[in-house]
Order: sequence, then structure tokens, then C-alpha cells
Amino acid sequence: MSWRLNFISEEDFVRHVGATIEKYGEKLKSYDLKRFNKNIIDPIKMIFDKMVYQTSWEEMIGNEIFRQRDKSNNNDIGYFHQRIFQYIDRCRVPENGKEGGWDVIYQNEAGIVLPEGEVVHTIYVEMKNKHNTMNSASAGKTYIKMQNQLLKDDDCACFLVEAIAQKSQNIKWETTVDKNRVSHKRIRRVSLDRFYAITTGEEYAFRDTCMVLPGVIEKVVKHGGEIHVPHDTVLQQLEEIVASSGRKMDDMSIAIAIYMLGFDSYLGFEKLLENDGNEASKECLNRIGSYEKRMG
Repeated sequence: MSWRLNFISEEDFVRHVGATIEKYGEKLKSYDLKRFNKNIIDPIKMIFDKMVYQTSWEEMIGNEIFRQRDKSNNNDIGYFHQRIFQYIDRCRVPENGKEGGWDVIYQNEAGIVLPEGEVVHTIYVEMKNKHNTMNSASAGKTYIKMQNQLLKDDDCACFLVEAIAQKSQNIKWETTVDKNRVSHKRIRRVSLDRFYAITTGEEYAFRDTCMVLPGVIEKVVKHGGEIHVPHDTVLQQLEEIVASSGRKMDDMSIAIAIYMLGFDSYLGFEKLLENDGNEASKECLNRIGSYEKRMG
């Protein structure tokens, strides 16, 4: 099957996908109880979620592990969106902190026509994963950075490029700086598809990238010797804690074990895993701590 993308070679695209997956690194490691509770989970939220959504503990714990992995993976997807432009003609991706700290710089000697008809030869890009990830302070700081760039270079435009924008767009960026509403025709808010179209000269370049991406990821994962499917043991370890208490293995017992992850030192909670005063059950009260020692 022939390669569908004209603006990047198959070899470079496969290399970039592989580099992005390698960024997952730590997140591909399996979750045990210590890692699961590293930042102390919210047991009350987990109980609400399980009961309201009528799901199993296995699914509930799996969802929480996925959430924790996903929180870190957003940065890795940002790497994918930014670093792919190093393979596209007339684009460069400066090293961190270099060349003004821009994420991407695009230069075209033939000129770049902006929507209002003005022509510039350089675009400086600040890239964000999602349209709502910047608070007002961050937005103001970024806008001032772009204003300063325009003062230093009157033959450029500055783009805030959003991978997940509210819609396909290339518009003046209007924001608030020092409580004043500001905008400039060469400071623009641009969706990722429009930026692909500008840099590659192909209107549907981003769509075509999305279409080949699943197959390339599958290929890299299948043939990548360093990529392993994680085997999580959180539920198994919680069941061991319940078993050591002598309690019957049921939803409530798992719920109590979940409570112990966040509330083990709270008043009265140390008795919850005891089975009708069975002294032998006291061993289970230290199981979470012993797991941490063993796995630490």
C-alpha cells in the first residue's frame, strides 16, 4: 500500500510515532497498590462513582488507573503535535528555551498570506493541546510575548495553535491583558488543521495524518520490542487485604479496603477491617504499609 502523506516520509512518521510512544515510558509500568495510592486517592469519590454508575470494583479501579495514566500522557501527546513539524519543510522546532522559547517557527521566502490579505514571511507558534487549558494569567503572558515579538520583527505573525480547538479557525486572538480587552490582526488563534494547511500547502493534511495514524501506531506497538502491556495488581492486593482480615469477600469489604487507602489514620477506621473483634485480623491493618515497604 502506497504512503498517503506527501509532506512527511513514512520513515520519519514511523520514527516520530515511535518516539512519542517511548515518551509514555513510566506510564507503561504496571500499577501496584503503592503506585495507585501515591498521591492518596479520594475514597469518597470512588464510592460515589461506583454506586452512581453501577459498575464493578474491577472496572472502577481500572478507570482510576487509566485516569492517572491519562493525566501524564497529555504531555506526551503535546510532544507528538509539536515535534512532528521538525519533519515538515520550512519548519523548525527550537530546543527548550532557545529562539525565544517558541514551540514551532515557520518561515517561507515566498510569503505567507494571512486571512486579511497581509503577507508575512515568518510565523512564531505557541502550541496548546486544548483550547481551554490556559487561565487568564497564562493567556495574558503569552499575548504579551507575542506583542514583543511583533515589535522586534515587523515581518511576522504569531499564532496560538490549538490541537483541540472549539472549531476549525484562523482568527484574531482576543483576550484580556491587565483588565483590558486586546487583539491584533497578526496575533492569531489557529486550529491545528489550519496550521497544517499553511505549513504543508495541503488543505486536508491534518485529516490525512489522522487517517494513517492508527495503522502506524499499531505497527509500532506490534514490532516495538520495548513496549509491554502492563499487568496491574491493585485489585488483587486489595482482595488480599480483605482476606487477611477474615471478612467475607464482597463489595462492602473492598469498599472498606479502599477507605483504608485514604483514611487509615482517621478516627475509628482502624477497626473497620476487623471481623467481629477477631484479634487475628489486626495483621491486615498494616498490609498497605507492608506493601509499600516491599515495593519501595
